[in-house]
Amino acid sequence: MEVKKLSISWQFLIVLVLILQILSALDFDPYRVLGVSRTASQADIKKAYKKLAREWHPDKNKDPGAEDKFIQISKAYEILSNEEKRSHYDHYGDAGESQGYQKQQQQREHRFRHFHENFYFDESFFQFPFNSERRDSIDEKYLLHFSHYVNEVVPDSFKKPYLIKITSDWCFSCIHIEPVWKEVVQELEGLGVGIGVVHAGYERRLAHHLGAHSTPSILGIINGKISFFHNAVVSENLRQFVESLLPGNLVEKVTSKNYVRFLSGWQQENKPCVLLFDQMPTIPLLYKLTAFAHKDYLSFGYVYVGLRGAEEMTRQYSVNVYTPTILIFKEHIHKPADVIQARGMKRQVIDDFITQNKYLLAARLTSQKLFHELCPVKRSHRQRKYCVVLLTVEATKLSKPFEAFLSFALANTQDTVRFVHVYSNRQQEFASTLLPDSDTFQGKSAVSILERRNTAGRVVYKTLEDPWTGSESDKFILLGYLDQLRKDPALLSSEAVLPDLTDELAPIFLLRWLYSASDYISDSWDSVFHNNWREMMPLLSLVFSALFILFGTVIVQAFSDSNEERESSPPDKEEAREKTGKTEPSFTKEPSSKIPKKGFVEVTELTDLTYTSNLVRLRPGHMNVVLILSNSTKTSLLQKFALEVYSFTGRIVGW
Repeated sequence: MEVKKLSISWQFLIVLVLILQILSALDFDPYRVLGVSRTASQADIKKAYKKLAREWHPDKNKDPGAEDKFIQISKAYEILSNEEKRSHYDHYGDAGESQGYQKQQQQREHRFRHFHENFYFDESFFQFPFNSERRDSIDEKYLLHFSHYVNEVVPDSFKKPYLIKITSDWCFSCIHIEPVWKEVVQELEGLGVGIGVVHAGYERRLAHHLGAHSTPSILGIINGKISFFHNAVVSENLRQFVESLLPGNLVEKVTSKNYVRFLSGWQQENKPCVLLFDQMPTIPLLYKLTAFAHKDYLSFGYVYVGLRGAEEMTRQYSVNVYTPTILIFKEHIHKPADVIQARGMKRQVIDDFITQNKYLLAARLTSQKLFHELCPVKRSHRQRKYCVVLLTVEATKLSKPFEAFLSFALANTQDTVRFVHVYSNRQQEFASTLLPDSDTFQGKSAVSILERRNTAGRVVYKTLEDPWTGSESDKFILLGYLDQLRKDPALLSSEAVLPDLTDELAPIFLLRWLYSASDYISDSWDSVFHNNWREMMPLLSLVFSALFILFGTVIVQAFSDSNEERESSPPDKEEAREKTGKTEPSFTKEPSSKIPKKGFVEVTELTDLTYTSNLVRLRPGHMNVVLILSNSTKTSLLQKFALEVYSFTGRIVGW
């Protein structure tokens, strides 16, 4: 009977909780939560949200209900910041979707579904609210382990940013943010953002390494650096956080005034130029992520076709302003080397398009890494790769030999032949190795055909006998060598070991030091203002300990110096005597057992009363000098003694 009563009471409690939750859901009004009217603009909504979020953030507001209030504020902003959800709420009283993972199928089931899916009742009340099986199935493919993070995620973060969530069991807030997390992951993963999930209960070492001391935590990793997300977990904030991770100078805004300068930068940067034409006034996140992934090989620019003056570029390059268009320019700035046009371009399509055009037609060898990529080592007789190298002198404008070499490369593009050029004045050792007779080619251009045999620098090569002038005869001779090389690889009869190329584009030491210092300062600034107190306690303890020791030492030294000055300063009467140069001795017969002052020589008359204190009980480190005098010679001898002691020790003698 008692068991039956207990069962009835539990059922009553469950029903009561359901009713309270339904009433709470019915009472939720995002306009009232944010304190804005139904006609408020997006700017007013965002302003109100930021103000309330700062006020009710659980890290700053210690009120017991701060977390619930902050969740309501975040949910209200998520609804009102999305025009579709806001419109649906204005018409039907809800945001158009459940707070769990499925769409509502029937309007009459909305309130119960909202409660059920938020708190994950699956089979019994006793699973409330932490049924982790359903949640783990969402994050399972993104789970990270320490070795995977160190060996794969960190190196890969130099090509794409990573968004990582730290979660754990028995975490109510982790459950609440899951719908938003799922929505953002589906969007950002398609754009090329890496996703990761760390379970703090199973991967404590990795969670500690990342600096996550609470769950849920969301952080971003780019270029191996970790940045924590500190705002409300809504879709728009997470998108802005990922965008803020990217460097600000990835994509240059190109207009009719600067497009010639931008496209002409290939000669200095040694990179092709990519231009995206689109109708959006701001640079799309997809394009920024693409630029970050390929920043080492191409320069990226963005043209807003709605901007005044953009018609000149769209007309010159025959761009359809109603469709996103990507143009790639190489050495010729008046004609694109390749074009792609499509609505809703996928990241994979863009990557494939850019990968096929990541090098110039005749790229300059500026580093050993680029040399390895453009002129790979021969692996078999069927995989021969030849490099045609133009050795020329650097010039501010394109020289005739280089233009002729470029036109030859454009007309004779092959899979087995790569055309490159080298500035002989910058890579002197490399050029001199391929030009044994330097007097013949002094100040002139030359062409060599080479094949790399190993990574240690061993090559076989053939240098054209005459300097390269770009004439038709030179082109004919080079074309003949290339045709002959297909039939007879033994044409490359010379052999040498090439020295490594110097990195021409590497910043100087001072700039590298300044960049490193800037990154360190920015990281420290972010840590001071965003880390919680538990993370900062070791650092603060160290700083305050150092300050205490420093100031304590200074204060003790200051008091010590002031005491020494007071002890060493003589009476005013003796200072007056010293200024006049007269020393008039005075005598006392009174016994004195006090300790002599530092820097002061005291003379007392030795009697039977002072004998014990001055001679018998002499303090360690002290020394007494006994003068044996008569009454007739006492005055004159004591004056001379005083002068001698003062000249030797610099101290005043007193009696």
